[in-house]
Amino acid sequence: MNGQAGDATHNQKGKPKKRRKRRRGRKVFARDDARPGDNRSPAQGKAAVAAVELKPVAAAAISPVVPIPRPEQGHRRPPVHELPVFAALDLGTNNCRLLVAVPTRHGQFRVIDAFSRIVRLGEGLTANGRLGQPAMDRAVEALKVCGDKLRGRKIRKARLIATEACRTAENGVEFLDRVEREAGLKLEIIDRQTEARLAVSGCGSLVERDTQGVVLFDIGGGSSEIALIDLTGRRSPRLANHIVSWTSLPVGVVSLAERFGGRTVTREIFTAMVDDVAGRLAAFDGRDRLSHLKASPNFHLLGTSGTVTTLAGVHLDLERYDRRRVDGLWMDRDSVDRMVERLVGWDFQQRCANPCIGADRADLVLAGCAILEAIRAVWPSERLRVADRGLREGILSELMADDGAWRNDGRARA
Repeated sequence: MNGQAGDATHNQKGKPKKRRKRRRGRKVFARDDARPGDNRSPAQGKAAVAAVELKPVAAAAISPVVPIPRPEQGHRRPPVHELPVFAALDLGTNNCRLLVAVPTRHGQFRVIDAFSRIVRLGEGLTANGRLGQPAMDRAVEALKVCGDKLRGRKIRKARLIATEACRTAENGVEFLDRVEREAGLKLEIIDRQTEARLAVSGCGSLVERDTQGVVLFDIGGGSSEIALIDLTGRRSPRLANHIVSWTSLPVGVVSLAERFGGRTVTREIFTAMVDDVAGRLAAFDGRDRLSHLKASPNFHLLGTSGTVTTLAGVHLDLERYDRRRVDGLWMDRDSVDRMVERLVGWDFQQRCANPCIGADRADLVLAGCAILEAIRAVWPSERLRVADRGLREGILSELMADDGAWRNDGRARA
C-alpha cells in the first residue's frame, strides 16, 4: 500500500485527450531533513545525490513519453521562477516505487508524479540466492515506466536506490547492469544503515513535539529496519541526530513467507514466524537503549510499511484504500491486537477479498504481522502511529535540503 499514487499525465494543447482517473487533492509531505552520522562512502554520498543519470535507450525499448505541458502553453500563468524538480526511486524486494516532487513553502514538498508497482523482485531469492528471470523481467518493465517519467521532465536532482534483494543476490550487480542498458537508469545499492536513516528522514514529521521516545520500524520485503530515537535531550532540527541505536534484520515479508508459507497460515505457523523474528531481535545489543522511556505516555511506535498501512485500512473498514485517512493514523494497543487476531483468523480467500489487502498481498500480510508482533513484544507501547511514507520521502527531503531548496523564510527556491 505504501505510496500507491495515481500516475499523472497530460496531453499537449490541441491534441485529443484521453479520459483518465485522477486522485483529487494534492499530496503534501512535511520535510524532515534528518540525517544521523553520515557514514556513506564518496560513491554513496556526493555521487549518489548528483543530477539523475538517464541513459539513452533504443526507441523500441521504451514507451513513448507524453510531454508535460509547459507554463507558456497556456495551462497556467508562468511563475517568476520555475520550481526545481526532484525525484526518488526505490526498488525493493517487493515493490518498485517512484516519486517526483517540487519543494513548497515551510519545508514541504508537493508530489507531481508517482508510480508504484508490485514486482516481487526477491521471489525465490531465499531458496536460490539469486534473482529469478521472471522477477527481473517484471522489475525491468516497471523501471522502464519510471525511466519514461523521468525523461519527460527536467530533473534537478534524483536518487535511485535498490535495497535488500539487490544487496544479497549473487546476481544483483549483474541485474542492475541490465537495468542501465534496458531502462536507462543507473541505480545504487544502499547499505542497511543508509536505509534506516532514510526511513527516519521520510517519517520524522509524524513525531510530535512532546514525544520523548520512538521506535521507528520499516518492514520491507527482504529486510526490516528499526531505529530507536531518544528525544529527551535538547531537540535537534534533524530528527535522526537522536537515533541512539538501530538494526536491520535480514528478514521481511517476502523472505519470511517463503520460508514458512503465506497462503495457508495456521496459528501454529504464525507463532513460529513470530518466534523466528523474536530470536533475531534477541541478538540486537542495542534493543534496551530506550528502556527508561517505555513506561512514558510520550513513548510510541511508528511503523512504515504495507503491513501497518494494511492493518490501518482494515481497522478503518475502508471499502477502498485511502492514503489520506491512513497516513498519520494513531492505533491503540487493543486495536492492533484485534486487527492482528482478525487477519490470523482469515483464510487466504478472505484476505484476497479485503480491498486493503487484495491478491497481491494476501500471501504476505501475515508474515508482516508476525514481524510486527515480535517488535511489539520487545518494545510494548500503548500507541502505534501509521506512516504511509518512507524511503522515497526521506530521499526527497534530503535532496531538497542539501540543494538549499528552501530559503530561511521557508519559501521554495527556484
